[in-house]
Amino acid sequence: MVTGDEVRAFAATLPRAYEAYVRDQVKFRIGQIVFLALSPDETLMGFAYPREQREALVAGEPEKFLMPEPRDLRYQWVRCRLAAIDPAELRELVVDAWRMCVPKKVWTEYLKTHPLSD
Repeated sequence: MVTGDEVRAFAATLPRAYEAYVRDQVKFRIGQIVFLALSPDETLMGFAYPREQREALVAGEPEKFLMPEPRDLRYQWVRCRLAAIDPAELRELVVDAWRMCVPKKVWTEYLKTHPLSD
């Protein structure tokens, strides 16, 4: 289980990422692109994820993952229950979402010093 505080602390360490509040909701952005968001009660985390793969992700682990809200179906987005993931999964999900939004040079440099598998 991870908390909203852990999500914010980790996401803030990623190059070019910054925290913003939109309608009382925490979101992390790269420029104007949102790659991560917490629900107002901080029980769910929405994150960038390839649209063509999200149905398989949700079907494979429905206790962890949920489809986006209907208004967000047009985006490359999926959600997860924070209570159902551990810190290692959090790191992987957040880094993968962040990678979708930054230039390749930025994420390759980051992964040289911060490999996903420790």
